[in-house]
Amino acid sequence: MSRSKSDFRVFIKRSARRSLSLEIMPDGNLLARAPQRMPEREIWAFIREKEEWIRIHRRQRMERQTEAQADPLTPDQIRELADVALRVLPERCRYFAGIMGVRYGRITIRNQKTRWGSCSSGGNLNFNCLLMLAPPEVRDYVVVHELAHLKEMNHSPRFWKEVEKVLPDYRQRLLWLKKNGPELIARMQEGMTADWS
Repeated sequence: MSRSKSDFRVFIKRSARRSLSLEIMPDGNLLARAPQRMPEREIWAFIREKEEWIRIHRRQRMERQTEAQADPLTPDQIRELADVALRVLPERCRYFAGIMGVRYGRITIRNQKTRWGSCSSGGNLNFNCLLMLAPPEVRDYVVVHELAHLKEMNHSPRFWKEVEKVLPDYRQRLLWLKKNGPELIARMQEGMTADWS
C-alpha cells in the first residue's frame, strides 16, 4: 500500500520480518518494510519519529543523483524520462489540484531547453520531462506553480501567496531549481524536441 506525503510517497511492504526498517528509494519516495502483523498506526508513528532522518537521507540521495547526472541524454533516455513523467506528473497534478480546488485540461510532457512548465489560458498544462531528474519536492513545486496559474495568470504577490499556501517552503525548492536547473537543461542536446500526452 502507499500514501502521499506533501512531497513524496510512502510505500509499506509487509513480510515475515521481525523489525521495521525505512529505505529511501531511487525516486526519492520512502519504502517502509514492516512485520506482517504490525498495526499501521505503529508504522506511521515510527515514520513520524524518523522525519529528520528521512529528510537528511532524501536530500543526500538527490544530491548524489544530481552529481551523477552530467552526460548528454540520448533519445532513448529522453523517451524513458517522458514515459515516467506521464505516469508521475498527472498523479501529482490530481493530488495538488484537489488541495487547491482547481481544474485543469490536458497534460503534455515536452523535452525543451527553455521552460520547466507552463499553463495555457485554456487550462492545459505542459511539463518538461527533465523534471524527472530533479528531486520529487522540486517536481511538486513546478506542478503547484503551474496549477496556481489557474487562479492567477501572472506572477503577482497574489500568485505567490497561492503557491505558499500549499508549499510554505517553495522558496527552497525554487532555489534548488535555479541553482541546479541549468545543469539538467545542459544535458538536452540540440534538435531533440518532442511532445507526449
